[in-house]
Amino acid sequence: MPDFTLFTGSGFWNPIFWFVSIIVALILIYIIYASGEKGYKRGTEQVKPFISGNPEPAKRGVQISAGNLYWGYMDSLRVYYRNLIPLHTGIITDYLLWMFCVTAILLILVVIP
Repeated sequence: MPDFTLFTGSGFWNPIFWFVSIIVALILIYIIYASGEKGYKRGTEQVKPFISGNPEPAKRGVQISAGNLYWGYMDSLRVYYRNLIPLHTGIITDYLLWMFCVTAILLILVVIP
């Protein structure tokens, strides 16, 4: 029987192992799926969104801003956001500059023990 293992400089790769792993993963996914709720029926009350027991408003009236949706999160981090909002310019080159600066700092911290 031929050996299907491909040895590289940093490890090995065996397609039979991966094929068996994918089959096992698919079987586990099917078992989890099969153990799900059997009583779900389309077109009934079950398909309506649950909004804390309140009736669903008209589609045009459902516009929740992020400030309302994440109010507690924003309120608890208000000091952080107060300092961060002036840095938010909307210009892509500013974001790239921040990304490069943070990457450089992280590289320096990793290279210099």
